[in-house]
Amino acid sequence: MRLRVQGDRRTAAGRIVLHLHGGAFTGGGLDSGECLAGLLAGAGAMVVSIAYPLAPGHPFPEAVEAGHAALAWVHEQRSRIAGPRARVFLAGEEAGGNLAAAIALMARDRAAPPLAGLLLVTPMLDPCTASASQRAAQGEQVQCRFAEGWSQYLRSPRDAEHPYAVPAFAQRLAGLPPTLVLAGEDDPMRDEAMTFARRLQQAGVTVQTGLIPATGWPESLERSTEPCPCAAAAQAQFARFLAAPTPQPS
Repeated sequence: MRLRVQGDRRTAAGRIVLHLHGGAFTGGGLDSGECLAGLLAGAGAMVVSIAYPLAPGHPFPEAVEAGHAALAWVHEQRSRIAGPRARVFLAGEEAGGNLAAAIALMARDRAAPPLAGLLLVTPMLDPCTASASQRAAQGEQVQCRFAEGWSQYLRSPRDAEHPYAVPAFAQRLAGLPPTLVLAGEDDPMRDEAMTFARRLQQAGVTVQTGLIPATGWPESLERSTEPCPCAAAAQAQFARFLAAPTPQPS
């Protein structure tokens, strides 16, 4: 699995973010994820981005298992990457947001490795793709790349019942790390992102949310040659979240 490390260790303050790119489960890579990875690095973290296995050649659960293995590797190498006692975070946009949430659930259930926080940006969480924000973005279009991505990622309809495939449908969300959920007001995934944030709060997870106007997300996050129109606002949210102290278990 290919990976890319970026950031300034002198300003990372012992923070590492494992980053998963978007692409509707079937596309994208290190280059298309460069926008968000760069914003996270600019917010004060060492960022390890991974090129996880893509559907349809690698359907669920291959990307989740690969992501958890990458998380374990990052945790083992954390001192070398960002210094002693570095804290490890997970982040993802669009389909990568789904995978980040699933990997966090897997880490909780396997009791390793520990996570300092979870950052979900325009996360792709609902295989029904029928929310009001999805309908507003797609208009009368019946099929879209997100629905097609889900159909390629899930091997069968029964996979949608698995919490690692669709974390938004998980029955137990307690025990996840502090989470930042960001969506755009013009984002097709806005409603599913905010619904997931509310469910996390109800489960007792510490959650921060943000709705950023005029983002063009998720497409604008995939254009590495053009600056994201909301870069400054998103990076400020990342910086505040990453700098917050990790709550200690009672």
